[in-house]
Amino acid sequence: MLETVSDWLWWERLWLPANISWSDLQDHEDRIYAKPSQLYAVLPCALCLLLVRCLFERYLATPLADVWGIRDRIRLTAEPNPTLENYFCSQSRVPSQADVRSLCKKTSWPERRVQVWFRRRRNQERPGLRKRFCEASWRCVFYLFAFVGGVIALYDKPWFYNLREVWAGFPKQSMLPSQYWYYLLEMGFYLSLLLSLTFDVKRKDFKEQVIHHIATLTLLGFSWTSNYIRIGTLVMAVHDSADILLEGAKVFNYAKWQRTANAMFVVFTIFFTATRLVILPFWLIHCTWVYPTELFPPFFGYYFFNAMLLVLQILHLYWAVLISRMLYKFVFSKLEGDDRSDEEEDDSESPKERKHRLSHRNGSGARGRANGH
Repeated sequence: MLETVSDWLWWERLWLPANISWSDLQDHEDRIYAKPSQLYAVLPCALCLLLVRCLFERYLATPLADVWGIRDRIRLTAEPNPTLENYFCSQSRVPSQADVRSLCKKTSWPERRVQVWFRRRRNQERPGLRKRFCEASWRCVFYLFAFVGGVIALYDKPWFYNLREVWAGFPKQSMLPSQYWYYLLEMGFYLSLLLSLTFDVKRKDFKEQVIHHIATLTLLGFSWTSNYIRIGTLVMAVHDSADILLEGAKVFNYAKWQRTANAMFVVFTIFFTATRLVILPFWLIHCTWVYPTELFPPFFGYYFFNAMLLVLQILHLYWAVLISRMLYKFVFSKLEGDDRSDEEEDDSESPKERKHRLSHRNGSGARGRANGH
């Protein structure tokens, strides 16, 4: 049975064009091909990157936060209450109004006190500013080194300047050492992000982040096995270029370098639009959709690879909406950090209470002006 599953899994028509077999991709004296077994090195690489990240955040990012005076807000702790704690952990972090009234009866607390307890309890679960700074610093540094390494690996390659060269001789394209290390580090990094998602700052797009990391790893793993390595390196370089600026803008925003953060955010918006909404769909995805059909009939791998690229493109459109929202805040008010992050709540009043108070105040003011006239 296992042999049958293996035969289906490595069926050549799934991975390779017609008239090409795995025997055609055996190493020769002048050519070395990527092998699926080499992907086992991704897990140790991810674990090593997690260790490097811990050391970086402890011995570099944290001292830098001290130098820049980045401090966590002093939070008021929710007073012990087993009934509310049980509801918070087992049912909901944000109770409905009906549940608040029910909890008031069980605890003999007034409604206002129960609402304040839940806000303080939610704030206890949210990461502090220093943690966000350390995470953004690590990602910024990695993306910077990855992008520089990618440019070094690509700048003298013909397919960097002529996308038709991506498919020259495909799939009989020898793997270069620079491509091996570039792939290994990128896949290790995204796997490390996937492994640390539950411990990192949880953002509003948590599910989209999970989909993105899984799609990226699937895309890179498939491109490695099917020898789509040339186009894979181009896709990685395009993604890293804008991510440097986003994480850098967050770092300076947490450090209260507002002008620098604002300038980087504007540049990031330009780079994101150019790379994710122009270069990726109209150059790279066009390269993977159109040019291969001029050389060989479409096969399963052709459709699968392009489907994964389209998943990433859909996520980019979703994030473009978030970025436009941040840009709106930047233009009409001020940039308040990562719009995907959960904001810390004020103990004084909830958004609904604040809205009700302002509405009541405006209504009273209108009535007062009417009476005055």
